[in-house]
Amino acid sequence: MMKIKVKEIRPGSLPERHGDWVDLKAGLTVKYNKGDFVMIPLGVAMRLPQGYEGHLLPRSSTFKKYGVLLVNGTGIIDNAYAGNGDEWHFPVFATRDGVIRKGERIAQFRAVPVMKSVKFSLVSDLDGPNRGGFGSTGR
Repeated sequence: MMKIKVKEIRPGSLPERHGDWVDLKAGLTVKYNKGDFVMIPLGVAMRLPQGYEGHLLPRSSTFKKYGVLLVNGTGIIDNAYAGNGDEWHFPVFATRDGVIRKGERIAQFRAVPVMKSVKFSLVSDLDGPNRGGFGSTGR
């Protein structure tokens, strides 16, 4: 079993394991207007095990309930982001006015092994067929 050290910066914010991912809660109540960019504090700082990074995504119901979108597609929490004051946040864009109340589960994360070291080899030919360009496969 993986052990993750967690510091509760805002009471009532401890992560909860539901299914394959770990749910994260709003660390405080946040009111927003359509078009706002909001950094929602998640109320915790964590130290992931050596060799792991965190992948942060919205829960499946987050957009439907709150009308917010994670602005960077996937949040990547680097292993070194692990100090006592390194509170995790959920950066979102609001598509409508709304409120997320403290303690509501809005995000989910999982610990993922970091990529092993990589050495790039410059070549003139990749030895593979062209597949039609970006966004053209799977017709």
